[in-house]
Amino acid sequence: MDASALRWTLAIIGIVLLVGIYLYGLQQNKMRKRAARETFTREEIDSAFTEDQRLREELDSLGNIISDDASNPAVEAVNINLSPEADLKPVSIPEAEIFFADAVVAIDADKRVCHFLKHADNRLITSDELGSALVHTDFEINQDGLLEYQQDGELCFTIASLSPPGHFLELESLEFTTLGLNFFINLENSDNAFRNYEIMLKKIDEMVRLLNVKVYQSNQQLLTISEVTEIRQKLSS
Repeated sequence: MDASALRWTLAIIGIVLLVGIYLYGLQQNKMRKRAARETFTREEIDSAFTEDQRLREELDSLGNIISDDASNPAVEAVNINLSPEADLKPVSIPEAEIFFADAVVAIDADKRVCHFLKHADNRLITSDELGSALVHTDFEINQDGLLEYQQDGELCFTIASLSPPGHFLELESLEFTTLGLNFFINLENSDNAFRNYEIMLKKIDEMVRLLNVKVYQSNQQLLTISEVTEIRQKLSS
């Protein structure tokens, strides 16, 4: 073998050795990384298990801790100083602007009984909401556009809108909205005011459930049992 062939042979052998060493190094690095990941994962699992056990022990003893603290008079004696910006008063909703229809205004205040039905947050009632509720009632609309309820041919009570213009002539319009309903009885034209008031209360109860509204007195205060009792006594005398 001449010198040139020997040099090429040695060069090829060297290249093969270098490639072999390089590939061996890559394989070793991959194995080390894989071993490191598996070790890290096991450590995480062990750590999570340890934390879970500790948490479980703390939760198991939490009831006893609360019980002990509640029986300690010092706990009840703790006072918290609130910042000046803290306002614990309930948010007050401004009174809505109630509209009285002409038919209501024409009756003296002491000759009528009025109850308002509206949302507590003064949200407007839409035509769809009111129309759906009226499907389940026997109210009729009179020539003035007000709703009324009759029984045995006698007018029991009338309903006006709490928003102008006070009637329901535009009820079928999509733009129609109202703050609420004004159920009222004209005591001067009522032959049996007590009976009519009882009928009105039953119909009010139906509308409250259908519209999810509240019942208010004419002073915009929630209607109470004592107020109803007082009205009943007045009408029965």
